[in-house]
Amino acid sequence: MSTPKPEFLKFTGHKSFTQRLVLATLTGRPIHISKIRPNSPTNPGLAPHEVSFLRLLEAVTNGSSMQISYTGTTITYQPGLITGAIPGFGATDDVLEYHLPATCTRGVTYFLLPLCLLAPFSKSHMNVRFSGPGVITSATETGDLSIDSFRTAILPLYNLFGIPAARIELRVLQRSCAGSHGSGGAGIVELRFASQVRLPKTLHLNRSPGRIKRIRGVAYATGVSASNNARMIHSARQILNPLVSDIHIAAQYDQAPLVPDAAEKSGSKKRMGIGFGLSLVAESGAVGVLFSADAVVPPKGGIIPEDVGKRCAYQLLEAVSRGGCVSGAATGTVLTLMAMGSEDVGRLRLGRDITATEEVIGLARDLRKFGASSWGLRDVEDDDTGDIMISVKGTGVGNVGRKIA
Repeated sequence: MSTPKPEFLKFTGHKSFTQRLVLATLTGRPIHISKIRPNSPTNPGLAPHEVSFLRLLEAVTNGSSMQISYTGTTITYQPGLITGAIPGFGATDDVLEYHLPATCTRGVTYFLLPLCLLAPFSKSHMNVRFSGPGVITSATETGDLSIDSFRTAILPLYNLFGIPAARIELRVLQRSCAGSHGSGGAGIVELRFASQVRLPKTLHLNRSPGRIKRIRGVAYATGVSASNNARMIHSARQILNPLVSDIHIAAQYDQAPLVPDAAEKSGSKKRMGIGFGLSLVAESGAVGVLFSADAVVPPKGGIIPEDVGKRCAYQLLEAVSRGGCVSGAATGTVLTLMAMGSEDVGRLRLGRDITATEEVIGLARDLRKFGASSWGLRDVEDDDTGDIMISVKGTGVGNVGRKIA
């Protein structure tokens, strides 16, 4: 008796590419994505960072099947079991080595955010080391978080779902900024995610976000003068000191990575990933309420450190003014874990401006298409902030590998 052909969920466009692949892997539903940049005259189809993510997804799963059209504008994906870093299946010494090419223009958090969504549902530990000329640890102009904001504002939120953040380790072995034309950085980042669970807990983050108690941050400079850190910290403190007394911003200086020069045949090397930036995180008195902001000098330069510090401080104040209990950068992670959790109704308080963003609305539509329940929305009546209370019912998908084992 022949097995019935799986029914593909059909999507169009390149937006929310990693989000749809993650949902397909978690739910086990095959997907078909078409019209990926079909009208681009120079670069139609999948971008280099999207191809790199597909290869990463293939490395951490077992049994996944992908088919890409000749032009790269259409892809079909049949998900497999999330295995993690298993020795003998591409991993050496319990760590999966993953190489990013120099053509990658996205920060390393573009890969870390979806990878951490898959890691709690993995059969074994998710240990991945990112290396190569395409690893950018700083924030990017395309909107990616810096590695510091990801570590201090995203990873602690996993505690709210019963996933111990103490067993999640993120090592930055080599810092880097975006190189010329926004691509290439040559950093080294290692993620060790040992918090595998059967089913995430139901989240109830519906209380008042409270007042900001402290601000933490990291000023980083790679391959430039270390005095840039002090200049960024001083300009950011000029804005934040009148508002919060407990402020601590660390300064981190690293040498620029040394990589072989492809243009020279004599075996010479060059420095790349040069730049500086600032990451700030505001912590509220309520548990689990974090707001983050990132600012970095563009690859072409032309901006002084004082402007970077002021821009990051104002971005942090804007993130706090939007309200809610979760910042815009962490909304996708929190809502996805709520939808994949136990079959109970969780509640999350979000700012009105964050709820109305294209990313949140697109996530709600995608979750609905993958079989999740619709969200319930209502205004918060306890105060006049205008926040929205979102009710999300979990699908109870859980960790299939843990269920079998």
